[in-house]
Amino acid sequence: MESTMVEKINALPQYRRLVRERSRLAWLLSAVMLVAYFGFILLIAFNPDFFKIVVLGEYMTIGFPLGVGIILLAFVLTGIYVRKANSDFDELTQQIRDEVQQ
Repeated sequence: MESTMVEKINALPQYRRLVRERSRLAWLLSAVMLVAYFGFILLIAFNPDFFKIVVLGEYMTIGFPLGVGIILLAFVLTGIYVRKANSDFDELTQQIRDEVQQ
C-alpha cells in the first residue's frame, strides 16, 4: 500500500471512528469475559464449598450451571461482536473504501 494512501486513510474521520469503536467494544467484551471467568476460578479457589450446593435433584450442584453459563456467555459476547462488526463496522469500512477510491 502506498504511503500516500495510508496517510489518506489515517486522516479520514470514519477510520478513526472505526478504530475507536472497534477497540472500545473489544476491550469491553474482553473485560466482561475475563471478570466472569476469573470470578469463577477465584470462587473455585477460595470458596470450594459453594460448589457443593445441590440445585437440582440429588447430584447436580451449582458448579455445572455456572460452568455452562460461562460458556454461554462467551457465545453471547461473540454474537454481540459479530453483529456489531457485520453492521456498523462493515458500513464504516465501506465508507472508508469509497472515500479512498475517489
